[in-house]
Amino acid sequence: MNTVRFLGEECNVEFGQYVNGRIAIDLICQTGERMARATVNDDMPSLADDEVAIKDYSENAGMLKALQAAGVVGEPLRYIASGFVQIPICRLLVRP
Repeated sequence: MNTVRFLGEECNVEFGQYVNGRIAIDLICQTGERMARATVNDDMPSLADDEVAIKDYSENAGMLKALQAAGVVGEPLRYIASGFVQIPICRLLVRP
């Protein structure tokens, strides 16, 4: 199981799926509670099956670096504008 250190906590990575079939990533604390949803599923162009949109703003600031350091996602392939933020689109490096 992959683990990610985020906001000083060691979290397990859990994969899910949004209604439209895109991959969702959750970080689960050692207590079993969800610490954060690492991905977003905003209105955006289609993504490849191995791409995820990372929420790296607001309460999730630093998420991209944490997922990269853990080897979960690669460098951003591109960014998509959503409101006032740019959402990094990354290739998933581990299998859900």
